[in-house]
Amino acid sequence: MNRRVVITGLGVCAPNGVGLDTFTDSLRNGNSGIRFQPRLKELNFGCQIAGEPLVKDNLVDKYFTPLQLRGLNASGIVYGVIAGTDAWKDAGLKPLDKDQPDWQSGIIFGTGILGVDKFRESIHLVDDNKVRRLGSTAVLQTMASGISAYLAGIIGSGNQVTTNSSACTTGTEAIIMAYDRIASGKAERMLAGSCSDSGPYVWGGFDAMRILPRQYNDTPSEGSRPLSASAAGFVPGSGAGALVLESLESAKARGARIYAEVLGGSVNSGGQRSGGSMTAPNSEAVQRCIVQAVEQAGIQKNEVDVINGHLTATVKDPIEIKNWSLALEREGLDFPYVNAFKSLFGHCLAAAGSIECVGALLQFHNQCVFGNSNCEDLHPEISNRVDPTKIPVKTMAYSPKIIAKASFGFGDVNACVIFRAFND
Repeated sequence: MNRRVVITGLGVCAPNGVGLDTFTDSLRNGNSGIRFQPRLKELNFGCQIAGEPLVKDNLVDKYFTPLQLRGLNASGIVYGVIAGTDAWKDAGLKPLDKDQPDWQSGIIFGTGILGVDKFRESIHLVDDNKVRRLGSTAVLQTMASGISAYLAGIIGSGNQVTTNSSACTTGTEAIIMAYDRIASGKAERMLAGSCSDSGPYVWGGFDAMRILPRQYNDTPSEGSRPLSASAAGFVPGSGAGALVLESLESAKARGARIYAEVLGGSVNSGGQRSGGSMTAPNSEAVQRCIVQAVEQAGIQKNEVDVINGHLTATVKDPIEIKNWSLALEREGLDFPYVNAFKSLFGHCLAAAGSIECVGALLQFHNQCVFGNSNCEDLHPEISNRVDPTKIPVKTMAYSPKIIAKASFGFGDVNACVIFRAFND
């Protein structure tokens, strides 16, 4: 079977907006969610800015039971449950009766590291001979699949419930995995997405690698500069994005609103060969991933009219644009419009792909291409290959037809998914 798959629900918990309305406004108007973090200064971080969702306690109370809130100390789970629950609701779906699972609904919700604060708390209790004070949820909060387990209990999933983990590629990969399951007839609906914890214990390793910007602590909103000649490293972020993927037959049968169609995607690895490494992508693998995604989607290279790149604001940005250009065989004015959302909320690590996919899909719904911030000084290697008008600094009215979204992660792993404006 190769059934058509559509997107019927979106949810987001991002540094620049919790909920679709706030998130959309931030992308449209260039509102940054990157802020100075006093805790990072106290800990003597070089980079003292980050993107962290602003989630109020009274909002959390709406998503968790009092029992679930007892001892809850895992920010990634909070973000993921908010985004996932909102996406399910946005799709017009409700949790089934507690006594009967929904056998046709599943979850693929990824993460990189989950419950790091809870894990640290647990280590201290164990070392202090207070193991009995760990509580009954310590395991659930610190196992990688804790997020998919929480969501499964909320919506009553009876199909596949799992968690994937592929560094910065995680969220985009989860969407492709969910697409494959529905297209092959193994499920009718899948909640797909990813989340990432906040805080110094997640971000510290990157600061130690000196790949985060250090000169923007007093001007946080200027720190993340994808595509820019003055890019100085990625700003760390956190949060979650979630999408409901559904067979077209199921969506039509219940009269669901459809954001877009998923045409397909590709996942591969560069094997850490030919220039690829633990932290750098193999360009041939990136190009292969993009080409294979286009082929699997059944479209021509010249049909892609918008790209949402990985584009982290490092020295690899010009190489990524070159890879897109070579893979699609397009440059200059023929290059698709391209944007990079990390300028507004940083690099949300395992959550990056899912949050950015939500943003990319909102462009269909709002008939626009969201602008790029902090790249008025385009890197010359980029401007020599792509006409600057294809990298808008302000949101522009436009009706995208096909959007390609890619993520490239630590470990030399790649994912590219193709979305199309829904056309019955």
